[in-house]
Amino acid sequence: MRLFRPPRRPVVLAWGLAAGFAALYTCVAVNRYRRGLSKAYDLGIFEQAIRAYAHGQAPIVPLKGPGYHLLGDHFHPLIAVLAPVYRLFPGAVTLLVAQALLMALAVVPLTRWAYEAGGPRVALVIGCVTGASWGIVRAVSDDFHEIAFAVPLLAFAATALGRRRHLAAALWSLPLLLVKEDLGLTVAAFGLLIAWQARRGRRGPLPGLVLAGVGVAATVLTVTVVLPSFNPHGGFDYWQQLDGGGQPSPWSLAARIGWPPIKWLLLLLLAATAGFLGLRSPLVLLCVPTLGWRLLSANPHYWGVSYHYSAVLMPLVLAALVDALTRTDPRRARRALAVSALVAAVTVPVYPLHEVVMPEAWRTSPRLAYTRALLGSIPDGATVAASNRLAAQLTGRATVTLVCQAPAGPGPEWVVVDRTDPSVQAPCATADTARMLVEYEQHGYRRVADQDSLLLLQRP
Repeated sequence: MRLFRPPRRPVVLAWGLAAGFAALYTCVAVNRYRRGLSKAYDLGIFEQAIRAYAHGQAPIVPLKGPGYHLLGDHFHPLIAVLAPVYRLFPGAVTLLVAQALLMALAVVPLTRWAYEAGGPRVALVIGCVTGASWGIVRAVSDDFHEIAFAVPLLAFAATALGRRRHLAAALWSLPLLLVKEDLGLTVAAFGLLIAWQARRGRRGPLPGLVLAGVGVAATVLTVTVVLPSFNPHGGFDYWQQLDGGGQPSPWSLAARIGWPPIKWLLLLLLAATAGFLGLRSPLVLLCVPTLGWRLLSANPHYWGVSYHYSAVLMPLVLAALVDALTRTDPRRARRALAVSALVAAVTVPVYPLHEVVMPEAWRTSPRLAYTRALLGSIPDGATVAASNRLAAQLTGRATVTLVCQAPAGPGPEWVVVDRTDPSVQAPCATADTARMLVEYEQHGYRRVADQDSLLLLQRP
């Protein structure tokens, strides 16, 4: 007798899995916030922006600098749709829960398509692999980011494209232009694949080519006009991460794609997530724009399998797997599903989803209790300079800047620092924090508390 039999209705299976993973994501993300593991970069930044939107204001983010307009950093106006919800339920937890729900939504279209392709067992595997995929799990546990909107949009768009529903694929992909500036190139990739699929159809490749042109034009417009118009330096801050601060030659850019070897791990893990069979599907080409800028970048954070950067690739490689399953024999299909499931199972203990069943992850240590009490002594509406992790605990009720930033005007009313904060390089180097603390005390700030590596200063 079977211990578990997947539901015979695809809608029940898809939405059931999505609800289960949404609950898991929420538990992990909110508990990490409760434990003080969230950061100003990036949860605090996005909370300040959405808090401003919620009050009908421009997304000015003091954590990025005095008067910094966040649309000068990345182009993500779609996050403003969270403003009404934030207005009703203010706080960072609202962003984390919204991200959990959005990410889990990607399970639905892929599971339903897999059900059509191979039945309930295949759908169960694909749904579980999607929800437990390392890129999505890493993203939902790593603060909040605008790509929370991209993950479900990509899942629906790639599924529609795999089913040859070109209009639906185009409509699902177009909102990506409002998620982040680089995703316009992914929209262009959708357009090119639509044109290729429809080249012998009644309408021909023209609609797809138009979509591709819109995607490229949107990226060029946002990078060269929109972002510089809001940016305090009048440019796009991330060009230097592509050129490495110099003028790279075509040969050096080509060599950069495959070196250092950490990039091979990224490509191998993506291929394994697709069961290697997904590499036979044209849908895998949708990954090229994102992989292109990541591998060409001089920023090492983009090369590996950490942070949130791979979340947008998960629905694409898994859609490629489902697409390939529809055109292969059962033995190869089972082998590919086994490889993909094995990758998900092996990475669960590595990425934070396993924290749900770890008792120590749910305990409140004496230091954590003291940290909460210390932050609770700072009144609502105050101006505060804080270290990276402490800042994320205050952005919902205070005007927060980073402690390493030189203050504008009279300076913050409060300064709070955790000397054990591991964010010693970015956004605040340890030496910069120490220097600013000396300056604050030289200007008369008095020590209200100094215990267990936690320091609280108050302006006289």
